[in-house]
Amino acid sequence: MRISDNEIKKVLSNPDVAKEIDQIGQENQLREDQPLIEQLTQEIIEMPDREEMIAELKAKIEAGEYNPTGDEIADAMIRRTIADRIR
Repeated sequence: MRISDNEIKKVLSNPDVAKEIDQIGQENQLREDQPLIEQLTQEIIEMPDREEMIAELKAKIEAGEYNPTGDEIADAMIRRTIADRIR
């Protein structure tokens, strides 16, 4: 027995069915994304605090050990421009 397109549309137009389908999709997506979420959470936890990063950079500058290349400066400028546009 073939279910017609109209019958499928009728079922999908029911708000309760649409809500349930959406919920199933979200649960499946969460299950698929869970390893990535856990990995990123761990990486964020392991990131140094901003104050630590600033202190390390300041110490390098004061010791004359901070010598970024032109490529590093250009990369930072591009990333900053992109970040500013996202805001």
